[in-house]
Amino acid sequence: MSKTVRALLAGLVALAGLTAAVVAWVGRPAVTSAATGQPVAVDTTPVVRTDLSSTEMVPGSLGFGTARPLKGTQGGVVTWLPAPGSTITRGKQLYRVNDRAVPLFYGAVPLFRTLGEVNTVGRDVRTVAANLQALGYPIGAQPRTGATVVVTDPEPPPTAVPVPEPPSSPSTAPGATATRRPQTRRVVVRAGEDVLTTAMIRAVRRWQQDSGLPVTGRIDVGDVLVQPGAVRVDSLAAQVGDPAQAPLMSVTPTEKVVTVPVEAARAATIDKGDVVTVVLPQGTTAGKVTTVGTALQVADGASEGAPPKLTVAVTVDDPRTVADLDSADVQVGFVGETRQGVLAVPVGALVALSEGGYAVQVAGGGLVAVETGMFAMGLVEVTGGGLTEGTAVVTTS
Repeated sequence: MSKTVRALLAGLVALAGLTAAVVAWVGRPAVTSAATGQPVAVDTTPVVRTDLSSTEMVPGSLGFGTARPLKGTQGGVVTWLPAPGSTITRGKQLYRVNDRAVPLFYGAVPLFRTLGEVNTVGRDVRTVAANLQALGYPIGAQPRTGATVVVTDPEPPPTAVPVPEPPSSPSTAPGATATRRPQTRRVVVRAGEDVLTTAMIRAVRRWQQDSGLPVTGRIDVGDVLVQPGAVRVDSLAAQVGDPAQAPLMSVTPTEKVVTVPVEAARAATIDKGDVVTVVLPQGTTAGKVTTVGTALQVADGASEGAPPKLTVAVTVDDPRTVADLDSADVQVGFVGETRQGVLAVPVGALVALSEGGYAVQVAGGGLVAVETGMFAMGLVEVTGGGLTEGTAVVTTS
């Protein structure tokens, strides 16, 4: 056989092979997995117009948040303390002093004075009123904001003072004893304040009786302890028999939270309420940012010279996903760059071209070279000649 004939036959064989490869690609019946050698199923999907966002994964820790110390405010001796891990809710005893329960009240303003005089006005009165109502004790009507109430200061004890003899009262003996009368004053009720009415004092008495406390109608500083909400006892700092007016325990919120140390520059792009993804040991769940810290701190156990970071707190949307975990290392996905209204296809629709770059195969047609943009959520942003929203393209499935 001549060299010319052999060359012609070789060319025909090569052309036939190329034609067969093209035909096989268009229908994709012979696409195989490089790992298993088995055929990979293909399907078609429409090009969609959507918003894509990149996600940055940052390590964090699931727990109950940062513990804070709790100090007793009443003199006496500690006679009972809760066990670490206990949850204390409104109205329940937090500890006992001189064998008298100190219940937990919720609020932002602690008690800083004795409350027992009618018409006492203040935000601390609002704390007592709100808790009595929440515990089921009616307190009656309250004066509206802006109303004026008359407050009578407690009557001081009599004092012996020289009384100058007035010219018109010759009968007044020198050195007579004068008794100071109680002083009254008018107080305007401001926003956020309540008034200690007689109805509220009756409610205090009923609550004291039901709680096994001395029924006085008065609440002294230290009779209750005010916290923002329910607490979980993290650890004890005192023991039975110690003075009560000292650090007693450390507490945390009862809601589990993910804490994430983030560099200051990155934290500046995170806002309260941002939606995040939380990768737990048993799966992924959604969450949201609840607080962005403002104190730069170096994490415990960080290497020397490590930069200080801000703490971002995240709560999961479904508490059931973390019900079986008290602590765990997790990953939190924060949204980064966002591309709105772009054309996108599944990553499996991309075809790598031998000359470089990518293409997609239009269903029933040929390859269309595309420029890729953001990759996110299994999709990739694409632009290419003739591609529009709804165009069907071939993809692996």
